Amino acid sequence: MAETDSTGSTWRYKWAQRQNEQRQRTYRGAEQAWQRRDEELRRLRTLAVDLEGTVAAGAGLPLELAPGETVLWTMPAAQLVEVRHTAVLPAPDLTVEVDAVPLRHRLPDGVRATDAGIAVVTNRRLLLLGGRGRRDWAYGKMTGLSHDPAAPVTLIQAIDRRRTSGLLLPTDAAAEFRFVLTLAFADAIEQRATVVAQLDELIAEHAQTQPFRPPVITPGQARIIARIPGGPRAVAVAAALALIVPAVLFESDPPVSPGSEVAVAATPAATPVPAKLAAPRAKPAPSASPTSRRPTPTPAATRERLCGAPANPLGYNFCGDGWRVREPDHRICDWFDCAQDFWAGRGYLVQCRDGSVSLTGGRRNACAGHEGVRRTVHT
Repeated sequence: MAETDSTGSTWRYKWAQRQNEQRQRTYRGAEQAWQRRDEELRRLRTLAVDLEGTVAAGAGLPLELAPGETVLWTMPAAQLVEVRHTAVLPAPDLTVEVDAVPLRHRLPDGVRATDAGIAVVTNRRLLLLGGRGRRDWAYGKMTGLSHDPAAPVTLIQAIDRRRTSGLLLPTDAAAEFRFVLTLAFADAIEQRATVVAQLDELIAEHAQTQPFRPPVITPGQARIIARIPGGPRAVAVAAALALIVPAVLFESDPPVSPGSEVAVAATPAATPVPAKLAAPRAKPAPSASPTSRRPTPTPAATRERLCGAPANPLGYNFCGDGWRVREPDHRICDWFDCAQDFWAGRGYLVQCRDGSVSLTGGRRNACAGHEGVRRTVHT
C-alpha cells in the first residue's frame, strides 16, 4: 500500500521525499568540501607554527650547511629554469595561497629548463643540487619572486644574478613548496607571525561559511504545479508562450480568405458617371476630440521587465537594476533551474552560462562547474 500524507495524496509524499533527498545530497557535498578546506587550513597553520627544520634532514646531500642553517624541505625531480628575456618580478610577499587552481606540468613561454636535481629549502636560502652544479638563492638577496598561476614554476630575481631563474616542480609538490618557501622567507625577515595571523583570519572566515543542514520538506508544502510534467520549467515556458503568441498575432496582418483575390478580379470596373448626375460628396463628420487614456501594458513590456528571466512571482529579473539577491525566496527552485549545490552558496544570486542559477556571486570560482557567471539576478 502506497504511503500518503494526512490529506491522502500520494504524489505529495513522493514530491517531499524527492526534495529532501536532493537537499541532503547537496548538503553532504557542500559539507565534505567545507571540511576538506578546513582541515587544509588548520594543517598549514600547524606547519607554520611548528616548522623548524633540522641539520639531520640534509644528511646524504652534497651540501655543506652554514652555522645555524637547517633544512626545512627537500624535493627530488626538480628542474632549473631560466628566462630568455629578463622582466621585472614583483617583490617577495607573504601571501598564503590556499585556493589555487590546478597546475599543468608545462613551461611558460620564454622559459627553458637547463638542469635537473634536488630542490632544498633551508632557513637561509633556496638551492638546486643539479647535475651541472649547484644554484642557490639567498633570501636576503632576493629582489623579485613570482609563482606562475597556471604552471608549477617559481621565478626568482636576486641582486647577485643578472638572469632571472627559478625552479620547475612536480605539480603535486608545487603548493607545498610555495608555502614552505613563503614561510622560510618570512622567518628570515622575522615575519613568521604575519603568516600565522593570516592563516588565523582565513580559518575564522571559513568557519562562517559552514553549510547549514537544510530544513525537512513536508508533503503539505507541495503545490499543484509539482504534478505538471516538466515542473516549474514547463510552466515558465507556457507562460512565455502565452505572452508571445498574442503579441505576434496582434502585430501580424489579418488573414486573407481563400478566393478573395479572385472575387476582386472578377468584379467589373465601375462605370464613370457624369459630373452633373453624380451625387454630392458628403462632408466628413467632425472627428471626436481625443481623450487622454493610460496605455495598456503590452505583453512585450511585461517581458522587458524580466529581461529574459523565467516568468516568476518573486520579482527576480535579469534587467541589471534593483537589488542583488543575497537571501533568495525558498520557492526559487520552483521557477529557476537551481545548480546542484545551490543552497550551499554564500554569495548573491547569479545565472551561470549553462542556464542554472547559483548563490555564489561575488565569491572566488563562482559558478564553478557551470561554465562561469553569465549575469546577476536582481529584484
